[in-house]
Amino acid sequence: MLKTLRNIWKMKDLRKKFIYTFFVLLVVLLGCQLPIPGLDNQQIKEYFQNALGDSFSLMNSFTGGSFENMSILALNVTPYITSSIIMQLLTIAIPALEEMHRDGEEGRKKMTTITRYVTVGLAALEGLGISISFGRQGYMDDYNVLNVAIMVLCLTAGGVFVMWLGECITEKGIGNGISIILLINIVSRMPGDLYSLYQKFVQDKSIGAMLIAGLIIAFVIIGTVALVTLFNSAERRIPVQYAKKMAGRKMVGGQSTYIPLKVSTANVIPVIFASSLMSFPQVISGLLSVDETGFWGKVLRVLSSSSWCDPNHPERSIGLLVYIILIFLFAYFYTSITFNPIEVANNMKKSGGFIPGIRPGKPTSDYLNSILNNVIFIGALGLSIVSVIPIFFSGVFKANVSFGGTSIIIVVGVILETIKNIESQMLVRHYKGFLND
Repeated sequence: MLKTLRNIWKMKDLRKKFIYTFFVLLVVLLGCQLPIPGLDNQQIKEYFQNALGDSFSLMNSFTGGSFENMSILALNVTPYITSSIIMQLLTIAIPALEEMHRDGEEGRKKMTTITRYVTVGLAALEGLGISISFGRQGYMDDYNVLNVAIMVLCLTAGGVFVMWLGECITEKGIGNGISIILLINIVSRMPGDLYSLYQKFVQDKSIGAMLIAGLIIAFVIIGTVALVTLFNSAERRIPVQYAKKMAGRKMVGGQSTYIPLKVSTANVIPVIFASSLMSFPQVISGLLSVDETGFWGKVLRVLSSSSWCDPNHPERSIGLLVYIILIFLFAYFYTSITFNPIEVANNMKKSGGFIPGIRPGKPTSDYLNSILNNVIFIGALGLSIVSVIPIFFSGVFKANVSFGGTSIIIVVGVILETIKNIESQMLVRHYKGFLND
């Protein structure tokens, strides 16, 4: 990794891309500090903490603190990420979109255009909901149609602006723009979280307690990162043999290859889906002011991750079991729509490929399906472990931080993917230099 970063400065084109990406990210960080006028930020922060609970920390981490500050970039990358997920799901449900997705470069351009329009619509809808909610709660200086329209315009423009900046990074910078912005948002919150851990467990403690607390914190963070890295790089390779064919007077083909099945086939998507589904009832209850002492208030407390793993209330950890089950369900669901064993088996059969010891056709698809189920189970188990680690320490030791398992999975995944992108660009440059020589 360090060698790759050093090599960036040795190549003029990569150095320009890196500097360009840096300044775009600087614009994003500065925009996160520009508040929307006419709002009481302190009251808004308290409102979100009460309405969203622990999911507020996750949302604030994804937006680089702009959601807490209610800046013009408060929505940040969330509308684009949501619209991308919606489009992926609709691609499976709507044949026209599926055909467009398979239509090469032109089809992908059309899909990108549709995703942009969906992003604008979602940003406007979210902005309208937030504005009306703030107005009813009395957090606006003057609740009227004009101020609501201004706030909706600011939030929508901010979401679209971040989307545009992400596309600029993708085209002229390094890596996937939206992923890089999401990465810098999460990383920008980590120093403050680490300082909070220092104040709670290290500061003003005895030397022995300081060493033990520091070692535990370092072990948990490094261990979680190592576990995520392991699951991101792990894959199950299924060998494939291609039969030899007669072409003129020569036998061609017969090469061996493999089908790589990543353990983290769905990446962080199951965790995001499960977290969103678990937090949705809390958002609704916050808007409708549900009585916390009643039946529904107790149910919502069980669904809140801030109440899980509490030694004084072990019954509330039922919500954690529901959360883990949802991670498994979404892992199987998302993988099923992105990897089709029947289609893979048919393509192998058409091209003369086969898995050694397995007959082509349905036996091959059944074999792939059985292996895929095992791989998904291992991946979902790994996601669950990584997600539960920060929840456990938050519940038992009250170590509340904005970055958790979901954030670490995203950070590690984006860094590894960006490094691969840089290395591939370096490889292409070496090939070009060789051909020019």
